[in-house]
Parts: sequence; structure tokens; C-alpha cells
Amino acid sequence: MRHRTLTCSPALWASIPCPRAELRLDLVLASGQSFRWREQSPAHWSGVLAGQVWTLTQTEERLHCTVYRGDEGWLGRPTLEELEAVRKYFQLDVSLARLYSHWGAVDSHFQEVARKLQGVRLLRQDPIECLFSFICSSNNNIARITGMVERLCQAFGPQLVQLDGVTYHGFPSLQALAGPEVEARLRKLRLGYRARYVSASARAILEERGGPAWLQQLQEAPYKEAHRALCTLPGVGTKVADCICLMALDKPQAVPVDIHMWQIAQRDYSWHPSMSRAKSLSPQANKELGNFFRCLWGPYAGWAQAVLFCADLRQPHHALEPPAKLRKQPHHTPEPPAKLRKQSKEPGV
Repeated sequence: MRHRTLTCSPALWASIPCPRAELRLDLVLASGQSFRWREQSPAHWSGVLAGQVWTLTQTEERLHCTVYRGDEGWLGRPTLEELEAVRKYFQLDVSLARLYSHWGAVDSHFQEVARKLQGVRLLRQDPIECLFSFICSSNNNIARITGMVERLCQAFGPQLVQLDGVTYHGFPSLQALAGPEVEARLRKLRLGYRARYVSASARAILEERGGPAWLQQLQEAPYKEAHRALCTLPGVGTKVADCICLMALDKPQAVPVDIHMWQIAQRDYSWHPSMSRAKSLSPQANKELGNFFRCLWGPYAGWAQAVLFCADLRQPHHALEPPAKLRKQPHHTPEPPAKLRKQSKEPGV
């Protein structure tokens, strides 16, 4: 099978009303929320959603979707049920125009940024995929995280479909990631010290917290309770917990704080932590900065943060990876001591 384009096989596509001001695929799918999407042909993004492989593209007023149902599966347009999965994934019931209007009214800097950056919204991801993807994000950049997540899926996820020589895999189950040989295999796949966190968190959820239902239940829990619970998992610190709360657990007030948001807050909002000597992204400083933005932007503060983060990624000054001096700050989870890291000869660690 081949990757489809809208012009070559229009009968296999369906569409959803969605103006570009409500969603920009190029901004949302490449901004470090999910790491499963690729622009396989111009303006056509292919990836895995709800256990199926999709290609998405858009026109000025509509989001167009086609789904691949396996090499032996039947061809046809996405069903209404399948389209609903896409709507939920992009949270299209949330009016981005109203949110932008509110944020612009209370924040002149946001208003200036938003003028050039419409259509940045939050994905609603599977909690398991989101959790392990962001464990891989520790002290990392988008390109490397994407590679790690892809190798993780290839090694442990079910094969779904092959398109133009590209084999797509579903995200691994907790059981697949909890096996006794998982950590060693992940180290060979260049996940570095994150390999231990992946396997240990999978085991902890299965053996100590009752399995996937534990993560699903956190969607109903208050934000602070869900955040505290996530931070009990190996490899999950304040920043990673906020990412999961925001992108998978229906907590739009969660504000992930990394070095980019720290710099934005100080440069554009003249914000400084209460402890004047606090130069690292400590949990307390993260909490203070999150509260600052929640007071400014309101209950969807995490969505507003995503707009500014996306804008910062597009600036010429943005580096693919922060300087080594800043990478050692615990903005995700602390790295193992340098003495331990030197014992490993794995690339990328």
C-alpha cells in the first residue's frame, strides 16, 4: 500500500469542518506534543491514532482524513465512529477562537504572539502513550525523542500496516514494556538511562497500581491529586507529570515548565521566583511559575502555554538542544550521577 494524498484518492477521504484558525496541523503535530506523526508528503501527515494508521491534511475550512485498515483490510472512507476519534484527539469541541480572544484580552504579549500563530491547540492523547513518550523526553529534544519513541514502538508494539516501505506500529502495552529483558533491549535501542524508567514504571503500574485503569482514573481526579500520583512513578518529575496531566488526563490548567517557559517568563513577563537565588527549575519554582500563568490566563492556562512554547520553537534563537549547563537542570527528571553515566558507552546518553 502507498501513502494516500487527497488529490490522488479522494473517494477514500472524509472531512470534518475545521477552519485553520482552529487547527494548524503543521504547528500542532510537530511541536513536541505527540511524537508519532510524519509529513510523508507535502501537507499530508501520517501517524498512529487510536490503534489505526491515518493520513491527515487540511484545506482552509476542513480537516481531511483517511485511514488504512491493514494490508488485507477493506478500503473505504473513515466511518463516523472513526471520525469521532479524530475529533476527540484534536478536542475540536473546544473553541480556540474564544480562548485566543480571552488570552489576548488579559495578556498583551500573548496577543502579539497569537497574531502570527493561529491554530495551536492541545491533543488529547492516550495516557499510556503520553506517559512513556514523556519519560523519554527527559533532558532531550524533539528530534531525539521522536527517534526513541519510534524505536520503542518498533521493538515492542504491534505491527499495523506498511506504506511505501514504512512499517507502522501501535504503541506497546504495559505488559510488553514490563518484561524482564525490556531495559536491556531499550538500552541497545539508545534510550540510555530512560530505559530503566520505562520498564520500572510499566511494572509499577501493573504490579502496584492495578494496571491501565489507574491511569484512566486519574482523568477524573483533581489536578493536584493526579500530579502527585504521577510523580510517584520512576522517571516522572514535575515537568513530565504536568505534560501528562495536560495532554492525556484532561487537566487544561496544567502548565509544563521547561527551560523555554522559564526563559519566556523572565524575558517577556519579568517574572522571577520568590527565592531570588533559585536558578534551576526546582519543583517549587515550577509550581510558582505555573500558578503565575494560571492566574494570568485562567483555567486553560496549559493551552496558552502551548502557543508560546510553539512560538519559541520557531524563533531563530531556538537551539535543538539546550546548552549542557542547562540540560543538567532537573526540568524533567534528574539524570543519574555523572559517574554512573560514564560507565555506559551508549550513544545519546
